[in-house]
Amino acid sequence: MYLLDTHTILWYLAGDSKLSKKARDILDSNKSCYYSMLSFWEIAIKQKLGKLDCKVSVSVIESTCIKAGFINVPILSSHIDTINLLPEIHKDPFDRLLIGQAIVENFIIVTKDELIPNYPVKTLW
Repeated sequence: MYLLDTHTILWYLAGDSKLSKKARDILDSNKSCYYSMLSFWEIAIKQKLGKLDCKVSVSVIESTCIKAGFINVPILSSHIDTINLLPEIHKDPFDRLLIGQAIVENFIIVTKDELIPNYPVKTLW
């Protein structure tokens, strides 16, 4: 089971060549790929701040994820509790919650982020 990082979602849906072949193959294979609402929250914040050149609304992005066969994983209190157990390697609160979700749910995170593999979580890129 794979949990998609925010940039992975955006690059996949845009057909961006930044997405690794290995990641694209996983996403195209219709294996169990999950997304988190926290990615959409991050997208909305970055759009508002002008830090993301993406004009597509979060609801359209989610609809596209659903059409691609991706599954929403809800944010649970156990995911949030796990954040308190993580070392302070990564300061990004979105990535820290994504890591918490992956640990609790035993997901492999599909991410290019070089800091995330420093946590007790599996990654793929």
